[in-house]
Amino acid sequence: MRMPRRLLTLLCVFTIAVPLAQPASLHGQSLTDLSRSFQALTEQTVPGIVQVFTVGYGALSPRQGAGLAIGERTGSGVMVSPDGYIVTNAHVVEGARRIDVLMSEPAVEGAGTTSILKPVGLRLSATIVGVDVETDLAVLKVDVTDHAYLEFGDSDELRAGQIVLAFGAPLGLQNSVTMGVVSAVGRQLNPDDRMVYIQTDAPVNPGNSGGPLVNTVGQVVGINTLILSQSGGSEGLGFAAPSNIVRYVSDEIRDHGRVRRGQIGVFAQTITPTMAEGLRLINEWGVIVADVFQGGAGQRAGLQPGDIVVSLNGKPMENGRQFDVNLYRKPIGQPVSLEVRRGLERLTISVTVSERTDDPSRLADMVNQDENLIEQLGVLVIKLDRTLASALPWLRDPVGLVVAAQAPGAPQRRDGLMPGDVIYSLNGQEARTIGALRSAVGALRSGDAARSEERRVGKECRSRWSPYH
Repeated sequence: MRMPRRLLTLLCVFTIAVPLAQPASLHGQSLTDLSRSFQALTEQTVPGIVQVFTVGYGALSPRQGAGLAIGERTGSGVMVSPDGYIVTNAHVVEGARRIDVLMSEPAVEGAGTTSILKPVGLRLSATIVGVDVETDLAVLKVDVTDHAYLEFGDSDELRAGQIVLAFGAPLGLQNSVTMGVVSAVGRQLNPDDRMVYIQTDAPVNPGNSGGPLVNTVGQVVGINTLILSQSGGSEGLGFAAPSNIVRYVSDEIRDHGRVRRGQIGVFAQTITPTMAEGLRLINEWGVIVADVFQGGAGQRAGLQPGDIVVSLNGKPMENGRQFDVNLYRKPIGQPVSLEVRRGLERLTISVTVSERTDDPSRLADMVNQDENLIEQLGVLVIKLDRTLASALPWLRDPVGLVVAAQAPGAPQRRDGLMPGDVIYSLNGQEARTIGALRSAVGALRSGDAARSEERRVGKECRSRWSPYH
């Protein structure tokens, strides 16, 4: 087989760079040292890794017919604090009625560790602190103190080609470790995705979800989330949530029970060559302020449509998504410094960050367990009025009940009711008040089909059938 000229050249350069007279024992010693380094890194990391077991409802396979069945699933997680907080993926715990985590330390104190077969690990019950669907992240809590944990690294410092290790329980195999490199940073799977990922070729498989991607100094630089695969297994296309996003989301959930996302009241776009030509811009890349919202922080600070954002707090801005991601992690109520180019002028503008208005998770602050709970549906709802509807820009009519949050302990399901959904009716009975919805739900018996008419965030009205439990 004829080799490409570029590859052949690289091999020749590599061969010439190694002195032929160097003793083979030195090469062996270097490899041994490298192997010992990875062994030490693994031993340092494994105590902070957990395996997550969930029991809950899931859809039957096509062969089994329509409906739901109770089953057990497994994923991975990482301890991020000594007092028992664990980060994993939201999809690992969705639909969960019960969650257990399997720790790395033995269940019996003093159990031997000299055997190649490790003793059974300690299994603890876990509770959900909070879930963020947008980033597919969840925070769990177990009752431990002074436990081994891993620290977060700075994912903004990652570069393609850096060595990383993936930890987790692929296909249920606890405490597995694989090695690879960072294939790309800032990867978007779709242009409109709000989430960006680290791409890696470190082998990850089902069960690795929620486990950490670790750099060579033992810091968490990502949470393994998904793979692209035609076979269902690893094909070298793994994607991890960047640690800087994970750290922000987990801190927000721990401090507030949900994620508050910042914004400054502008719509930023990525500059394209066509846009640059039409607007006669100097650069064919970067970020342009396409719109400034009336009454928003950006307008009050003096931002104008057409401003080119050069940097945010001194960090160069290269595209609109980077701008949004860096902005929503800024503390609510704190100022950020924007360097903008307006014509031939360069301006520095300070803008105060406010909470994103289209984030339905902020509705959770407006409800309480006694007044707003629909226990059978596992959600807390609010009666819509014109004042509330004005704060929810995706709605057209101020009628119905908006889902503010899922009830504590309720199963997490992506195909179920989500914060921001508006319920109009249940089985043909209008649900314009909490009392009316409770009455409609109260008329159902276990196993009945419930037909609800809803409007999902940013989508049209829909009807949905689901079994009532």
